Amino acid sequence: MIPKNTIFALVGWMLLLVGLGAVSGAAFGPDAWFAALEKPTWNPPSWLFAPVWTTLYAAMGVSLWLVRRQTAVGDVRRRRALTLFTLQFALNMLWTPVFFGLHSPALAFVIICALWAMILATAFAFHKVHAVASYLLVPYLLWVSFALVLNATLFWLNA
Repeated sequence: MIPKNTIFALVGWMLLLVGLGAVSGAAFGPDAWFAALEKPTWNPPSWLFAPVWTTLYAAMGVSLWLVRRQTAVGDVRRRRALTLFTLQFALNMLWTPVFFGLHSPALAFVIICALWAMILATAFAFHKVHAVASYLLVPYLLWVSFALVLNATLFWLNA
């Protein structure tokens, strides 16, 4: 059985990441500029993004929780994994205000490319600490891969 304080930590990490994502989305969501952009036929409907990101942020919270509680694997590997997670999450939080706030698909594309590389690095680092934690990042990497192509396509169609 998992102790209550550990369950609270798990729920706390999930709520923190989902909450930060929700605040970013609410502050810098799609606007009239975005509505006017030419979009590819395969652009997902706007209602899809909130449930997908909520699920991904919750999975990231579980993944982070799994790595944070692994104290037996050595501080260096664990610390490196947590640093990479923090860096990728910062890039994740930066993309929305750059794309939607600054209306800059070009700069957002640079950020999402860096984000993709950091997610991959984080997944590899997490695998050295806790394999399941790394597997939980795979859907996130796949979604960001799709978002990277969509970002590039939006830039190309509207340049």
